[in-house]
Amino acid sequence: MSTVADIVVKVRSKNAGPFWLTIDIFCGNAEAFQQVTQSLSTDRVAAALHADVAAVKRFDIDTLNVVKFSLPRPVIQGDIADRDMHGAGWAPLVAELSLN
Repeated sequence: MSTVADIVVKVRSKNAGPFWLTIDIFCGNAEAFQQVTQSLSTDRVAAALHADVAAVKRFDIDTLNVVKFSLPRPVIQGDIADRDMHGAGWAPLVAELSLN
């Protein structure tokens, strides 16, 4: 069984302002894009990130072969409880998800 990281070029996460995170999956080609869009549900991503599925926004950008997820940060960037100031630690959680 392959993971997201096995078939895509890169998975990146970062801040989208102090209140939101964004996770980009750069598929590299149409075949990988189709596999990711068909096998990776928003529900599974939300579960892996411990996020409310209703708050997770998904964007399938076929012209770029990119799948993007945006979600509210669990705490505001820079808060004393913020353990990931730049939002970079979220990408591995998605990259390790299996594709069925």
